[in-house]
Amino acid sequence: MLLPDSKITDSKVLIVDDNLQNVLILKEILADFGQIYFAESGADALELITKISPDLILLDIEMPEMDGWQVCKTLKHDSRFAGIPVIFITGHNQPEFEEVSLELGGADFITKPFNPAICRLRVGNQLKLSVQTRLISKGREQLQKLVKQVPVLITYWDSNWNNLFSNDYSGSWFGIVNRNNARFTLTEAFPQELSKSIQAHVVADDSEQQFIVETNVEGKTRFYQVFQSVLLVDNILDGHLVTLVDISEVKLAKKSLYSEKERLRVTLNSIGDAVVATDIEGNITFMNPIAERMTGWRFRDALNLKIERVMPLQEANSKQPLKNPIYIALREQRTVAMALNSELKNRHGATYAVEDSAAPIRDEAGKLIGGIMVFHDVSETMAMSIKMSHLANHDQLTDLPNRILLQDRLTVACDSANANKLKVCVLLLDLDHFKYLNDSLGHQYGDELICQMAKRLKALIPQSYTLSRLGGDEFVILMNDLSSADSASLMAGRLLNAMHEQFNLANQFYNVSVSMGISIYPDDAQNAEQLMRHADVAMYRAKQEGRNRYCFFSDELEQALIQRQELERLLREALKRDELIVHYQPKFDFQTGKIVGAEALVRLQDDNGLLISPAQFIPLAEESGLVIELGIQVLFKACAAAKHLLDQGIEVPMSVNVAAAQFGSDELELHIKNALAINALPAHLLELEITETALMVDAQATQTKLEQLKTLGIKISIDDFGTGYSSLSYLKRFNVDIMKIDMSFVRDMMDNKHDYEIVRTIISLGQSMGLKIVAEGVEIEVQKEALNKLGCEIGQGYLYSKPLDAEQFFAFAQR
Repeated sequence: MLLPDSKITDSKVLIVDDNLQNVLILKEILADFGQIYFAESGADALELITKISPDLILLDIEMPEMDGWQVCKTLKHDSRFAGIPVIFITGHNQPEFEEVSLELGGADFITKPFNPAICRLRVGNQLKLSVQTRLISKGREQLQKLVKQVPVLITYWDSNWNNLFSNDYSGSWFGIVNRNNARFTLTEAFPQELSKSIQAHVVADDSEQQFIVETNVEGKTRFYQVFQSVLLVDNILDGHLVTLVDISEVKLAKKSLYSEKERLRVTLNSIGDAVVATDIEGNITFMNPIAERMTGWRFRDALNLKIERVMPLQEANSKQPLKNPIYIALREQRTVAMALNSELKNRHGATYAVEDSAAPIRDEAGKLIGGIMVFHDVSETMAMSIKMSHLANHDQLTDLPNRILLQDRLTVACDSANANKLKVCVLLLDLDHFKYLNDSLGHQYGDELICQMAKRLKALIPQSYTLSRLGGDEFVILMNDLSSADSASLMAGRLLNAMHEQFNLANQFYNVSVSMGISIYPDDAQNAEQLMRHADVAMYRAKQEGRNRYCFFSDELEQALIQRQELERLLREALKRDELIVHYQPKFDFQTGKIVGAEALVRLQDDNGLLISPAQFIPLAEESGLVIELGIQVLFKACAAAKHLLDQGIEVPMSVNVAAAQFGSDELELHIKNALAINALPAHLLELEITETALMVDAQATQTKLEQLKTLGIKISIDDFGTGYSSLSYLKRFNVDIMKIDMSFVRDMMDNKHDYEIVRTIISLGQSMGLKIVAEGVEIEVQKEALNKLGCEIGQGYLYSKPLDAEQFFAFAQR
């Protein structure tokens, strides 16, 4: 505390006396005691006191109107001036005067006549007391402010723990305000845990005790540091001084900091990434367990070592050392990523492909204090990436390049050919009759055949060429950097010869042939996409010409391709608009000459209204997958025609051809039901003609399918019998009604003994199976007579009628 340096010479002294002579004498005696004021009456004195607030009053007792005692009494009742010391001036020496003066609060007496020495002593002593009192009051005020402002609770208690002092004037600590000297006990003021702990730490001597108490205040956990000592008087306990410091924030902050540090430690030790921290010089200050494992260094051994010694980096391909990115992060004070294709070579010589980033570490003031490196092993990731890339670009069955990789290599090859004035050849290879083998042997052996084929092809071509599998039974050989097309011919011939060697599947040997289409860039095509399309066209031509051969793309094939695309467009539009045309060829009873049925034959018109031969668009429909939709439309139109005749009183069973794909469809039965129901046609007037080959694709499934269709009440006919490869043991189990003799046998039966015998055998076989026999392509009378004689009952052909459009057929049937 800093107290003012007060002196009695700075004092203000007021003399109150109605005798001016006395006033002058006193002023002279007290001249060096400060400022001297005077008043000649009690009223004047009271008025002057309010203005100057004197440090000492010399007051005459005997004065007119208001004597000194009245003035003193008035002052003592005023709190502002009650503390001003009063020395009475009197000429009396009776004890009664002194008793009354002291009772009214007088401090001393000065008797008349004045003794200067005694007068100065008495006044001086009072002024000194006044100065000391003022200093004590000032000190107490400063001390009060000090203990009130400090963030510490200061308390003093008597020996029975009754509070004598507390600086908690606002009740902010525990809600008890130190006001008006209100007394309270320790247990009333403090929480239970705190008060018990304080009383438990009392010692016999005056040594200071320090301890921390955890308690609950208003539902919150608080921590207090307690400083406690006792006051002894003659070795007897007189009181307790207890000071509390609220360290809750510090304690909770430390606890939070510890939790955060522990969470960070567990996190860094648990994550899959390696973490290394350094100071600003690149010396290691921290490593987590992953970093220890990858570098081969224990943290205790690596502490304070340079990071490049513990974590040496190198370029994966050249093995040249790389600068650790943490130095760049420290120098440029930014986050830095590791160079691509980096490797970490650990203490034991093992290498890891790594990816990482380095970042600077700053303190709360933003000052750089170090760096941190986070990295992880990407060896498996890179291996997986390579594997995934391989899987995405290679055929899963043969591990050959797939269509995606082929397209990429084809584009590069064409660009290279342009630059070097060379040629690129694409050889598209397709197995002949693979579907038949795959269906008959099973998909497992089909896959085995594809793998053996890939292996054989790969052994026949140079490594600079690309062998790719597009899917199914299609392979592509990309021959790049050719100077002429001769190499393509030689390669194709070598491949054809190699295919003549049998393939071993399940200890059985099979002969396989291939058809190949060849296209040359830039001779045949302007880009890679066109090159592939032209090779496909050439391969298709090779199949048309009899398979087991190769064919180069030509302008003629280009025209055929254009025509094929135009034909497909016409077919798709006709199906979309329901514009297919159906002609009907009647069937006749040889005995009676009456119509006993008709076959629905689909026709397609071009843009000029001319009819297109079914031999042209039916194979296209089968290849393009449109044959099922085509079959559905013909089925509905045929049922509608039969119903139209039925409404006219003419009952003509209608036969509809069913393609192999349509017969294998799961929805065939539903389509038949819908066609019959929509047209209200009795089921016995509908006949399905199914080719012998279609029936034999899967004999067991065929038998089940036929049984289901027969439950609808329709008739089933085997179409073109004798052209396929039927097994009689299967045919006799099929639930069919009619057998049709193919027109190829009927046409030449009168001129070719073999054809005649075939027809006779078919008729005999049908009769033995209880089937009706229908002959196709009956054009002359002698054919009819011969067939009738052999036992064939029904025929159709130009002898009776060509296929007729709907109106013509309706008119013909009515005649």
